[in-house]
Amino acid sequence: MSPAPAFRPDGRHLAIVGPTASGKSAVALELARRHHDVELVTVDSMQVYRGMDIGTATPTTAEQAEVPHHLLDLCDPHDDYTVARFQRDCLVVLEQIEARGRRAVLVGGTGLYLQAVVDGLDIPGQYPDVRDELDAEPDTAALFARLHDLDPVAAGRMEPTNRRRVVRALEVTVGSGRPFSSYGPGLESHPPLPFPVVALAIERPLLDERIEERYRAQMEAGFLAEVEALLARPDGLSRTARQALGYAELLDHLEHGTPLDESLDHAVRRTRRFARRQQRWWGRDPRVEWLPTAPAGGGADPNALARLDGILGD
Repeated sequence: MSPAPAFRPDGRHLAIVGPTASGKSAVALELARRHHDVELVTVDSMQVYRGMDIGTATPTTAEQAEVPHHLLDLCDPHDDYTVARFQRDCLVVLEQIEARGRRAVLVGGTGLYLQAVVDGLDIPGQYPDVRDELDAEPDTAALFARLHDLDPVAAGRMEPTNRRRVVRALEVTVGSGRPFSSYGPGLESHPPLPFPVVALAIERPLLDERIEERYRAQMEAGFLAEVEALLARPDGLSRTARQALGYAELLDHLEHGTPLDESLDHAVRRTRRFARRQQRWWGRDPRVEWLPTAPAGGGADPNALARLDGILGD
């Protein structure tokens, strides 16, 4: 088990969250240009992987040269990067930023990663032997039934078909000898935030359109070639990297011959569902302030940007 961290970031920072393709990164970059003591800290479970740039919309080399960015390209795609590792890495970066007398704008859509940092979550450990045993069971419904018997509270918080979450909850429950739901303060707890968290609100039809447009642009930028290069790596890709949005579908095309158009259609639909889950994640947290997204061009509208300027101050 990873104990809750001792370091708590101060209140000068800001986090910008929201669904994928809502324009978070563009807003954060604009804020960093306007406030010269700001550094950007990425909160994205897939941008930590080297070589996974196009499909994760990783900030460009030019953007990274213009403004300091942190927590990008931390490990190779064959590694399993965990929320506990992110929590440690992020708190170290925030401590360093504070020591330089500067401020951070945290930006990304991986809700659990951010909550691990702002709420100091007590994160369960890894139990590989238990995980291997669970992975050998192909019936997700049977695994969910087992979880429901051992930890009905945890089972009630997840979809029975979400194999990744079911397996993780079982892994912890069996491996640690205590219910997965007992690790605190828990996702349903909302203690005071160490700094403001702002989400970008966007209408669903516009978000759906942007997701499809982004895939089109990524394919034109060489997304398929990027996945081919990853597949050719001698160490392969970890289970975590393989599940990345878009990558999983293009891997299915390359490895199993699914027609490319069909794979992209699956990617668009899965990403739209994921965006809905992101909206629900942040929507359940009463501490999050919602600001509108500009209807065209991405990012926040002028009033929203003015509000963010006000939060950061001079």
